[in-house]
Amino acid sequence: MRKFGGSLFGVSLLLTVLLAAATAAAEYYNYGNALDKTFLFFEAQRSGKLPAAQRVKWRSHSGLKDGLAQGVSLEGGYYDAGDHVKFGLPMAFAVTMLSWAAVDNRKELSSSNQMQQTLWSIRWGTDYFIKAHPQPNVLWGQVGDGESDHYCWERPEDMTTSRTAYKLDQYHPGSDLAGETAAALAAASLAFKPFNSSYSALLLTHAKELFSFADKYRGLYTDSIPNAKAFYMSSGYSDELLWAAAWLHRATGDQYYLKYAMDNSGYMGGTGWGMKEFSWDNKYAGVQILLSKILLEGKGGVYTSTLKQYQTKADYFACACLKKNGGYNIQTTPGGLMYVREWNNLQYASAAAYLLAVYSDYLSAANAKLNCPDGLVQPQALLDFARSQADYILGKNRQGMSYVVGYGPKYPIRVHHRGASIPSIFVQRSFVSCVQGFDSWYRRSQADPNVIYGALVGGPDENDNYSDDRSNYEQSEPTLSGTAPLVGLFAKLYGGNLGSYGGGSYKPYVTTKPPVISYKATPTTYSPKQSGAQIEFLHSITANWIAGNTRYYRHKVIIKNNSQKPISDLKLKIEDLSGPIWGLNPTGQKYTYQLPQWQNTLRPGQAYDFVYVQGGPQAKVSVLSYN
Repeated sequence: MRKFGGSLFGVSLLLTVLLAAATAAAEYYNYGNALDKTFLFFEAQRSGKLPAAQRVKWRSHSGLKDGLAQGVSLEGGYYDAGDHVKFGLPMAFAVTMLSWAAVDNRKELSSSNQMQQTLWSIRWGTDYFIKAHPQPNVLWGQVGDGESDHYCWERPEDMTTSRTAYKLDQYHPGSDLAGETAAALAAASLAFKPFNSSYSALLLTHAKELFSFADKYRGLYTDSIPNAKAFYMSSGYSDELLWAAAWLHRATGDQYYLKYAMDNSGYMGGTGWGMKEFSWDNKYAGVQILLSKILLEGKGGVYTSTLKQYQTKADYFACACLKKNGGYNIQTTPGGLMYVREWNNLQYASAAAYLLAVYSDYLSAANAKLNCPDGLVQPQALLDFARSQADYILGKNRQGMSYVVGYGPKYPIRVHHRGASIPSIFVQRSFVSCVQGFDSWYRRSQADPNVIYGALVGGPDENDNYSDDRSNYEQSEPTLSGTAPLVGLFAKLYGGNLGSYGGGSYKPYVTTKPPVISYKATPTTYSPKQSGAQIEFLHSITANWIAGNTRYYRHKVIIKNNSQKPISDLKLKIEDLSGPIWGLNPTGQKYTYQLPQWQNTLRPGQAYDFVYVQGGPQAKVSVLSYN
C-alpha cells in the first residue's frame, strides 16, 4: 500500500508539473489575447477628439487646436511614445506596418474578429495624413516641440507645451518623410480597397502626389525640420523612395513605379545594401522582400535579373537573422532576442520578426527555399525565428516578464509614459502642471495608475536584464513604431495555431486600458573638470527655445568615472536648479540627488548623463559622497 501511495503521489506531482508547464506555455502562445491588446495601445496614443467608441476610458480629448496657429487643422493622428509630439516619420512607418498586416494577414485578422480594429487603427493615422497634405507639394511633418515637450511631465489633456507645426514644401524638402507617408497611404489604400473603395482611391491619390513631391524635391526631412533631429534623425531618403515606389506598384499595378525601383536599384542602394535591421529609419530589407514577391510569383518579366539582385539582399537579411549568413549575422542576447541597439531594442526585434513571417509566406507560396551561405533553409525556419521573438516578447525570457503591458501575469508597471503615469483627468480633475507632474508622478515608485494595455516597451539589454523603472526610458518607453509590427506578427501566429492550445482562447477587451542614429548636439560650453576623487562632470547646452518672454536651455551633464574602481551609491549636490531634472532621483534631502537604482554603480570608464531645463545659467553640480 505504501508503494502504491508513493506512486500515486508521484503521478499526481508529475501531472501538476505538466499542467503548470502547459498553462505557462499557453500563456506564452496566446497570440489572440496579445493581438487584442495591441489595438488598445493605439487608442491610448490618439490625439484629437476621441470617438464615442473609445475603449481606453482614462484618455480624453487633446490637441484640438493643433495647426490652427499656422492656419491648418492638424487635429488627430497619434502621439509618438511616452510624449505628446506627433512625429511624422515613425507615425507613417507604424501605419505602413498596420496596413501591411491588413493586406497580407486579412484572413487571420478576420478569423480573430480584429479586421475592423485594424482598419480603425490605420484610419486614425491616414485621416491625419490627409489633413497634413493640403497641397501636392506640402506636407506638415510634425506637431509639437520635442525639446520643450520632453521636459514636461503632464497629461495630454493638460498640455501647456508648444504645439508648433512644422511643414515640408518645395523649399524645405523631406524625401524620407514624404516617401514614407506615400508608402503608408499606398499600403492603406490596399487595406481599405475591399471595404471602402472610395476612401481607398482617395488615399491612393494622396500617395501618388506625395511620391512625386518626395522624388522631385529631394532632401532630408531633418534638415527642414531641425527640431526632429534629436529624436528621429534620418540616415537617408533613398530607401524611402524605393519603399514608396514598391508599395505604389503593388497598390496600382502601374509599371512606372516598378521601373522606378529597377532603374534606381543600384544608385539608391536597393540591390547594394545588405541589412541586418529593419526599422522606421531603415527600409531596405522591407523593400527587398516586398520586391522579391514579384519574382517569386513569376512576374519579373524584363526585370527578372534586377529582381534577383533584390532577392539576394532579402536573403542576406533573412540568413543573418537565422545566423546562417557565413558569419555576418545578427547579435542575439543569451535568451535569444535579436539585439540591435541599447535604446528601445524591441522595436527592431518586432519589425524583423514580422518581416521574416511575411517572407516565409512568400517563399512558401512559391514552394521556394531560402538560399543562405550556410546552406538551403526551409521557409518554416523563418517563421520559427519570428515565433521565438514573439514568445520572448510575451514572457518566454529569463525575467519571466511580458514586455507587452497588460499581457500575462507579469509585465512592466512603471512605464515611461505621461498619460499612464498620472491619474486620469476623470479621476483627478485638477490641472497637473509640467513640474508638478515630475514631482508628484514621474518620480514615484508605485505602479502606474493607468495600465496602458498593448504597449511594447523598449525591452531588456544585451544580457536580458530589464529594470522596471519609469526613469529608465531606454527600456521602459513604448513607441508606435515598435508596437505596430506586432499586429501582423500576432495575427500570423494566431492564425497558424488555430485548433491547438497555442491559438489561445481570449475575451476581447471590454472597458468597466533613435535611428537608430542618435543625434548628439555639439556642446557649447564646458565647465572646468571637477572631481570628487576621480569623478568628472562635463556640462553642455544642447538646445534652447523661447516660451513667453523667457529663453529656456536644455542642459546635459555627463558623469564619468575616471578611476580604476567601480563607484556606487553616488550622491550629488545640485544648487541653483529652478527647472525639472531628468535622469536623477531626489533623496529627500535638500539639493541632494542620486542615480536611479538600475544605474547605481558606475564601472571604471563608464559614463552616465542627466539633463535639466531652466532659464538662465547652469546649476552647480558637485559630489557629496559615494562608495
